[in-house]
Amino acid sequence: MMRRFGLGMLAASTAIVLAACSASPGPAPLEPAPLFTLPPEGRIDYQLGGASDPAPGVTLVVRDASEQPATGIPSICYVNGFQTQPGELESWLAESPEAVLLDATGDPVIDPNWPDEALLDPRTPEARTAIVDRLGPLIDACAAAGFVGVEFDNLDSYSRSDNVISIDDALALATLLVERAHEAGLAAGQKNALEIVERGRDEAGFDFIVLEECDRWEECGPAIEVYGDQVMNIEYTDDLRGSWAEVCARGELPALSVLRDRMLAPASSPDHVLAHC
Repeated sequence: MMRRFGLGMLAASTAIVLAACSASPGPAPLEPAPLFTLPPEGRIDYQLGGASDPAPGVTLVVRDASEQPATGIPSICYVNGFQTQPGELESWLAESPEAVLLDATGDPVIDPNWPDEALLDPRTPEARTAIVDRLGPLIDACAAAGFVGVEFDNLDSYSRSDNVISIDDALALATLLVERAHEAGLAAGQKNALEIVERGRDEAGFDFIVLEECDRWEECGPAIEVYGDQVMNIEYTDDLRGSWAEVCARGELPALSVLRDRMLAPASSPDHVLAHC
């Protein structure tokens, strides 16, 4: 039934509208702070094997999410976004079993190069939600600790899934992880997977990319074409394309490149190597 207004009610409602129109507007909503961008030049250190005091001249550090950021230096936290971390498979199976990829016999699919990591399963919306729900607090903790960005490792786990996980599945999960990072105020980094570098930026929304051995595999150029100066690169001492001096002399490395030992040993270890061009 249509509600009818008497003259008195009409006058009162008109006064309310006029008062609302004449009232001064409230404060404008706050704009979110701009996301961190990689500096166009500088020196990086990739410290996933253990945190160390940054060497003189280092201007950007990557550390595991379990560590604290470097004091006074922009730091990016590492999160394994597409596989389980070592020692965490049982808790994933207990708390989020739908998020772990299983083979035909019902066993978790293990990364052949990292036998203590199992592949996560991004094939359904429910599984993707479970993965993001579990990793969300870790992302928030990175932001609360003072990290400025997060790199999500193992985007290319689809290549180790025997064609069970599709690239579209992986990008669907990547999109949610990037959104979750942005909500926390963190820039989000793609890790490797150069075969989908444009889709990583344009579809998933990654802000920068972290490469491993782009000189060794002659892949630096394609990444720079897509991400410009938002590229980090790590070369390893045990598999260089020539000497480090020769690598630097070719002039093909991204500006933010570093030479590290394969195990990324901390500075206190005799195996530690850190060099820049």
